[in-house]
Amino acid sequence: MQGKIIKGIAGFYYVQVAESGIYECKAKGIFRKEGQKPLVGDEVEISVVNEEKKVGNLDRILPRKNQLIRPAVANIDQALVIFAASRPKPNLNLLDRFLVAMERQSVSSVLCFNKQDTVEEEELKKLGRIYEHSGCQVLFASALEQEGLEQIREILRGKTTAVAGPSGVGKSSLVNLLVPEAKMETGEISQKIDRGRHTTRHSEILYVEKDTYLCDTPGFSSLAVWDMEKEELKDYFPEFFPYEGKCRFLGCTHTHEPECAVKEALEAGEISRERYENYLEMYGELKEKRRY
Repeated sequence: MQGKIIKGIAGFYYVQVAESGIYECKAKGIFRKEGQKPLVGDEVEISVVNEEKKVGNLDRILPRKNQLIRPAVANIDQALVIFAASRPKPNLNLLDRFLVAMERQSVSSVLCFNKQDTVEEEELKKLGRIYEHSGCQVLFASALEQEGLEQIREILRGKTTAVAGPSGVGKSSLVNLLVPEAKMETGEISQKIDRGRHTTRHSEILYVEKDTYLCDTPGFSSLAVWDMEKEELKDYFPEFFPYEGKCRFLGCTHTHEPECAVKEALEAGEISRERYENYLEMYGELKEKRRY
């Protein structure tokens, strides 16, 4: 039988099998021996031990399409990054760090600003302009007014989407509106083993409809710049791509060099100043980081 791991707690893996429901499975010792760890999002083969109680064994992990380190999930098609348009004011530096992390792991991002009802139209347009060349689709929604939900549902359809965002932006409210059964599913898992209620929050995948899953990840509040060379960072800012090879110097970092096509595009208003300044800050951190 084949399914998808939607949650893992204390050595138990909860596998959603289409048309059959959720099975509580133990992983075979072979995984430990081979140094393999099942991840939320893994497509797996299971054997049923008790159909009535929906208990089984996890026999095999099918080949992964990709694997994210933070959050630790597998087979993600895209990330839905949720920030509030205000209350709290969006921390664009944190947002850009997350987008870099996703770009680096070759996961496309959809950016959703929730609480659109709390700001003026001009402010929404400004946020749209900042991210129009960032390589990600930008949406506006309101969980309170239930606006923008159909557009989000359309983007989720047929994909496994990691949902991420800092605390307080209305992420849970949006997820609950998109997947009303989410509470029932997590309740079902908690009843199966009491451990479910006493663990720290894990990533989990919610079944939306056929071939459509949401991976709800714990809120994040800060992201360091990862273990990469400073010269690599520009590769994760899609708005720089049209200007590659047009700078005076080969290997231009777009920071201090003269006759830099990216800086010229910035002055011409073709590149977002907010995004560029966040690039400079991350570049500076990478430059300063101690070498071990």
